[in-house]
Amino acid sequence: MKIILLPTDFSESAWNAMFTALKLYADFSCHFIVLNSYEPNIANLLEGNGKQRIGVIYESMSKQLQVKLDKIIDYLRKNHKNPNHTFEKISIANNLLNAIKDTIHTHHIECIIMGATGATGAKEVFVGSNSVKVVMSIRNRPIIVVPKEYSLQRLKRVAFPTNFLNYFEASELNPMLELVRIWKAETYIFQVGTEFIFNDLQATNTLLLEKYFSAIDHSFHKVEFKGNVADTISDFAETNAADIIALIHYSHSFFEKLTREAVVKRMGFHTNIPLLVLTER
Repeated sequence: MKIILLPTDFSESAWNAMFTALKLYADFSCHFIVLNSYEPNIANLLEGNGKQRIGVIYESMSKQLQVKLDKIIDYLRKNHKNPNHTFEKISIANNLLNAIKDTIHTHHIECIIMGATGATGAKEVFVGSNSVKVVMSIRNRPIIVVPKEYSLQRLKRVAFPTNFLNYFEASELNPMLELVRIWKAETYIFQVGTEFIFNDLQATNTLLLEKYFSAIDHSFHKVEFKGNVADTISDFAETNAADIIALIHYSHSFFEKLTREAVVKRMGFHTNIPLLVLTER
């Protein structure tokens, strides 16, 4: 059984990510943990008898959020009739990043699925949101970030950009491979560049990918670099009607060196397609 974490701030974006997760993993045996974290406003704590107020404020917030979480779990159990799925709630008095890190270890989380924007409704997908902090900080679990307006019908196509310079471990690719297998989705494996002459390492890694995708509908593409890598990836994915963009979050990727941009971070600015951020070995 997969254990999947669903952080929520009770926003529309969080709800949409939740529904996407349920549909995406409909045929998987899953235990979904709905997580909410909270921190009182520091200014409120410092007013008057600050220390005495802390306990009261935390207790009040905890009760209010428990009621909201109970409503979510109740709704899912009543309206989501999938025997493959079970649900649990967790509320933690901490910032979101620390709450996620704690829950990963205490509940053996395998994947995180979250909305791309918070309750502020900011138009920029990642700017100023908790999403980018999670993506850039959690490097040991795959993360799926779902744009607020995205509606998954079927997983038909996955866009997977790579420069073929890194050796691919099966464990790195498995979160993507298991999804494309069960959905029978097509995978577009593509390189962004200005020239496409492979060295021996790239040729070897291409053969390795061929092995991993041997039983999966896939194709290789060369995509000319235009402007910046993030826009080039997004344009290719949208042109080919991809339902998910899969990225491996290497510490020092070719993309970052090429354009001096943090591609995993920038992708959120420009794509209306969910990101599956895979972890490096």
